[in-house]
Amino acid sequence: MITADQVLVGRDALLAAAGHHPYARHALWREHEPQGWRRDGAVGWLLPPEQGPAGGALGPAGAALEVFGDLVADGTLHAGQWLHLPRTSADEVAGRFSVARLDEWDFLWTTTAPPPQDGEERVVRLTEADHPALDALIEGSFPTTTSRPGDPRIVDWYGIRDGDRLVACGADRSRGDVGFLAGLTVAPDQRGGGLGAALTAGMTRTLLGRYDHVALGVYTDNVGAIRLYHRLGYTGTEPRTSVHLG
Repeated sequence: MITADQVLVGRDALLAAAGHHPYARHALWREHEPQGWRRDGAVGWLLPPEQGPAGGALGPAGAALEVFGDLVADGTLHAGQWLHLPRTSADEVAGRFSVARLDEWDFLWTTTAPPPQDGEERVVRLTEADHPALDALIEGSFPTTTSRPGDPRIVDWYGIRDGDRLVACGADRSRGDVGFLAGLTVAPDQRGGGLGAALTAGMTRTLLGRYDHVALGVYTDNVGAIRLYHRLGYTGTEPRTSVHLG
């Protein structure tokens, strides 16, 4: 049961309460009518199981933790589910939940095309025939990613080849009404040559043809990637803490 200042029903109500924030526009899919709430300045929501995370929130972290803590206590939320919360400390989270994993990351976005990058013209859309090469590249360069061939959340894959070899790839995991880049990676022996910048710029330019915002997520300790994304125009920032409930 949600105890809140205001219960919110449906995507439109939640987006209005969140001020149409890009993160809310990304997290709340068009195809479903989520339930949500407003409490002490925070706006949060619960999502259907097929959408990945069980819930998310924007605004003051303390209010979001209180509501989600109540939902864990009454059994609405349970071990194995993910919550995407405003940035908060591990100690504050541990005071509310049993935590299997906690990640700190930034949701970054842009509304403008990036500066042209050397090699950007090499970015191509991949097909199902490229899935074995994608699997091999991801396993060797980014094995912890949650974006894999066959994931139903992925709209398209893009990549860069060196001859017949796939050396860089990224997933278009757009949803809601914000474009979203995920799983960006470059083969270890090809790093430092600008392929990451070319891939990110090419995919961003493509998605800006369909969306007014394009976003991506990056772990806070990946300083080099954050520097690159800022250089390419990803200057909008929403700090996040993701919690895998134990």
